[in-house]
Amino acid sequence: MSEKKSLISLFEESEYHTIKYRNYFPIYEKLFSKFVNKKITFVEIGVFSGGSLFMWRKYFGKDARIIGIDLNSDAKRFEKDGFEIFIGDQSSPIFWKNFFEKVGKIDLILDDGGHTNKQQVTTVVSCVPNINDGGMVIIEDTHTSYMKEFSNPQKYSFINFSKKLIDDLNCNPYLDDIKYKYSLNKYIYSIQYYEGFALFKINKNLCTVNQLIDNNAERFGHKDYRYGKETKLVHLKKIHIIRKLITKIIFIKNVIHNKLETSEIKKYFK
Repeated sequence: MSEKKSLISLFEESEYHTIKYRNYFPIYEKLFSKFVNKKITFVEIGVFSGGSLFMWRKYFGKDARIIGIDLNSDAKRFEKDGFEIFIGDQSSPIFWKNFFEKVGKIDLILDDGGHTNKQQVTTVVSCVPNINDGGMVIIEDTHTSYMKEFSNPQKYSFINFSKKLIDDLNCNPYLDDIKYKYSLNKYIYSIQYYEGFALFKINKNLCTVNQLIDNNAERFGHKDYRYGKETKLVHLKKIHIIRKLITKIIFIKNVIHNKLETSEIKKYFK
C-alpha cells in the first residue's frame, strides 16, 4: 500500500491552476485528518481555475462530496469532472438559504472567496447553523481585515466581528448585563486563529450552559491570595454586620486593583 501523499504534494500536482498560502497546508492536514476517507460534504467558496477542487477530492477520498461555489458561471465546466458547482453571491443570505435547501447540512466549508467584510461575515452567519456537529467553518485570508483595498481596518471588519463572537462565547451566561442581539452560541463551541485564517468549530451538544462542579473532597482552608494577603479586618467577619461591610470593602478594593492592572496591559491592545 502506497504512502498517502501530503496535501501540499496534491496541491502541486493538481491538474489545474490554484493558489494558497504555504503555511496553511500543515495546519489543514491536522485539522482535516479525521475527515479523510469519510462520507462528508466539503464546500469551497472560490473555484478559480478549479485546481483546489481536484486537490481536495484526492485528499478526502472517493466518498467525499466536493462542492464548489463561485460568482463566475465559467466554473460550471467542472461539473463534467464530477463536482457540484453552485453559482452565486456569498454575501447574499438568499443565496445561502437556497443553497442549503438544495444541499442540506454540510461538514466543512472553506471560504477562499472574495474576502470582503460582508462576504466573510455573511458566510459565517449563514453557514454556522447549517454545519453538522463536529464540523467546521474556515475563513481564509483574514489579513484583508487590515488592508485598505477592503476599506479596512475599521470597526466592522471581519476580524472585529470574530472578536465579538469571542466576547459572546466567553461572557455568556456569566454576565447577565451583556447580551448580544445576534449570537451563534448555540452552534460554536470553539474559535481558533492561525496566521491568515479563522476557524469555527461546531457542535450543539457542546454548547450547553457550563456548570461549576465541586468534588467535595478534603479542604485545607487555604486562603485566596488572588489580590494579595488578607487584611486583619477579615478576622472580624464573625460579626454579621461587619462581615457584610468588610465583604463590600474587599469587593471595591478588588475592582480598583483590576482597573489599575488594566492600565498596565492596554499596550497589548493597541
